[in-house]
Parts: sequence; structure tokens; C-alpha cells
Amino acid sequence: MTGMTPRIDLIGIVTSDLAASLEFYRRLGVEIPPGAEKEPHVEAVLPGGLRMAWDTLETIASFDPEGAAAGAGGRGIGLAFRCDGPADVDGQYRELVAAGYRGHKEPWDAFWGQRYAVVLDPDGNAVDLFAPLSAGG
Repeated sequence: MTGMTPRIDLIGIVTSDLAASLEFYRRLGVEIPPGAEKEPHVEAVLPGGLRMAWDTLETIASFDPEGAAAGAGGRGIGLAFRCDGPADVDGQYRELVAAGYRGHKEPWDAFWGQRYAVVLDPDGNAVDLFAPLSAGG
């Protein structure tokens, strides 16, 4: 494969009720900042460095309407793998699609400063590939 092995960096949850989802995970001990319910995207770092993130259906729909529709239909958890750089995102995506996996969103430069792509695992779960566009991200 291209570059080094991507590493799990984030578990993402697409939710239709952000406040309810955050409350549930707070009860499980996830440290989520007060007032996060008012944001369209929320992140928390778990012990060990793995991140969790929550996005509203509206946030996902702003760049992936099909993905938001899938989230509303029950596919609300995704995995995000950090790649070595923008070119590695492209290479990993190409290799997975060439191996027969379904590409969902081809690589693009996202407005939040990352090179991003989405493939689907054999069960239809979204698997995001990303890398910061700049060396500092």
C-alpha cells in the first residue's frame, strides 16, 4: 500500500439529536465541554488519545447529502483513519477502490483544512481517510 499504514484516529457519530447523544456519552465518562450542544461538530479526546466526534445530520449534509441520508437511516457510526499526508489519502483511496471496495466520496480538500475521502466497508459503514492539508494540522 501507499505510505505507512493508516491508523485509527477518530470514531465519528452522526446524530439527529446532538444533545441526547452527548448526554449519553457523558454518562459513560467521556469528557465533553459544557455548551457543546450548540455546536454543529463536537470532539472529545479519550484516554490514550483516540478521538470521538459528533456531527449533526445538517453538518454532514453540508458536504455529503447521501451520507447524511444514510446516517438518518441508522448508519450513524463511522471510523476515520489518519493518513501520512494528502497524497497518501489519495493513494489509499485508489488502492481500496481498485481492490473492489466501494468509494463513497473521492478525495477532496475539505473546508476544515484536511484532505478527505470516504470508502465503505463490506457492511456499508463509512470509513474516512484524512490528512491535514498543512504540516501543522
